Amino acid sequence: HVQLVESGGGSVQAGGSLRLSCAASGYSYSSYCMGWFRQAPGKEREGVAVIWTGGGSTYYADSVKGRFTVSEDNAKNILYPQMNSLKPEDTAMYYCAAARIWGGVCTLYNILGQGTQVTVS
Repeated sequence: HVQLVESGGGSVQAGGSLRLSCAASGYSYSSYCMGWFRQAPGKEREGVAVIWTGGGSTYYADSVKGRFTVSEDNAKNILYPQMNSLKPEDTAMYYCAAARIWGGVCTLYNILGQGTQVTVS
């Protein structure tokens, strides 16, 4: 069963930190890149980071660069997005997603997690 299961969201005061997790199962983890997205009420979904799994590069959106990082447990196929110096504008539902790597490109993100809510006040 192909799935991504997220956890770790919650409420935090501005300036605080949260660590999320995204556990992947049911597919060839190393053949996929991972995306990390967020969506606030009334706003479009925003890409936060792209992660080339297996110790590859990670690319961050300008809005989170320097504050958010992603670590990886390759043995367990789990990503750990770490969010520091949180701001109220970071409030959103956070999702991880997987896209098949084809020709060196992340293709369609067609495996989606259920999302986890992050609220910063």
